[in-house]
Amino acid sequence: MISRRHCRTIVLLFLGPGLFISCNKSGFLDKKPNSDNVVPTTLDDFQALLDNPSVMGITPVLGELSADNYQLDYGYWQTLDAKEHNAYAWQNDIYEGQGAVADWNLPYQQVFYANVVLDGLSKLKTDSIDNDPTWRALKGGALFVRAHAFYQVAQVFAKAYDSATAGTDMGIPLRLSPEIGSVSIRSTLQETYQQILEDLQMAKGLLPAVIPFDHLNRPSQPAAWALLSRVYLSMRAYGQAGLYADSCFQAYGQLVDYNTLNQGANFPFKASNPEVIYQANFLTTPPQILVGLIYSSVVVDSALYNSYDTNDLRRKLFYKINSSSNLPNIKGSYNGAFVPFSGLATDEVLLTRAECRARAGQTNEALSDLNGVLVKRWVTGTFSPVVAASPAAALDSILVARRKELAFRGLRWTDLKRLNKEGANITLTRTLNGVIYTLAPNSDLYVLPIPPDVLGSTGMLDNPRP
Repeated sequence: MISRRHCRTIVLLFLGPGLFISCNKSGFLDKKPNSDNVVPTTLDDFQALLDNPSVMGITPVLGELSADNYQLDYGYWQTLDAKEHNAYAWQNDIYEGQGAVADWNLPYQQVFYANVVLDGLSKLKTDSIDNDPTWRALKGGALFVRAHAFYQVAQVFAKAYDSATAGTDMGIPLRLSPEIGSVSIRSTLQETYQQILEDLQMAKGLLPAVIPFDHLNRPSQPAAWALLSRVYLSMRAYGQAGLYADSCFQAYGQLVDYNTLNQGANFPFKASNPEVIYQANFLTTPPQILVGLIYSSVVVDSALYNSYDTNDLRRKLFYKINSSSNLPNIKGSYNGAFVPFSGLATDEVLLTRAECRARAGQTNEALSDLNGVLVKRWVTGTFSPVVAASPAAALDSILVARRKELAFRGLRWTDLKRLNKEGANITLTRTLNGVIYTLAPNSDLYVLPIPPDVLGSTGMLDNPRP
């Protein structure tokens, strides 16, 4: 995966008139895809759009920045760009007037590309071509990309889903056409999730059944099931989340025995990690961003780090002790990249199925899933299976395991939002230069404000702040 700092892409597309200048200097990728001069028209053109590494497979980072898996050194925090600086301390004013926020712009650029592909494919549609596996895979891929982008935006810029209020809570703009001149308005949260689910339901019937391991940035049917499971989990629709997790794991359930990995390596995981179902990484934007640039300044939360048993291999595979500070920092990513992984993988899927089984009262099945993950994470011969006398006790163990297994994967912010909706009452605190910052459960600060340039160009309502 080529990161944005290598590509030097300039993106000014934000739900209105925009310009795209690509690092790819050949074909139509160096021009606005629906311009009068160069229009993608062939299946190869559409595949090139969906494969563009400077746009696709990159996810927002502000939610991860705001979560509780780590702490920042005060000196480093002071050097951060305004939005990262303020988001980390849960401030009311995140942007200080700053526009062109990549956490918003990039997902909507992905949506734009997906819509260009969907529009182009519809013009090629004939009775014969809609049975062509390439045409079907491209349409399914574009629908997946759009759903994935909408979901990522909703996790940062919308409330946690609550069926009692979703019909009136503000969602996100749903761009369903490549016409960039059309007016953007915010949907309800119910409409937002309905569109995400509709796209994924359609995509799963079009995508190939086999994961393309040589092109993990291309979605597959198991990836659609995994994302459906993640979406339903965030909606606290645990029955559906469990069903789709089961479908995914039945289709592809590879787990790595961590005893086979090199604990001393800075990058113990490789790009060919067989647990990866769909490839994605956090975005990185100049001048600095929290993760992926200066690991030595990212100190792992002490409670999280100390929760790993000494025989738990993740303690050394995920983290390293800084020789200067004697504090734990994060290592290279789960997929071998410098920028942390934020895609879909089998360990997440199995832990989701475990959680949903526990919530359904299926204690033995839930523990079987949980122990199926953990036995491959501990030193051989040292693991004692987790036991629980009740579904509630099993659920507690699964949620602890979920945090430890999926740390720094872009999931914790959503988990905090949904678990606090379940009554977990998790309060976050940070201390910077003696000042204590607090984020209360279900606070409005869990929903980041819409960037000011987007508000100015569209007139849409912003999210409320305390």
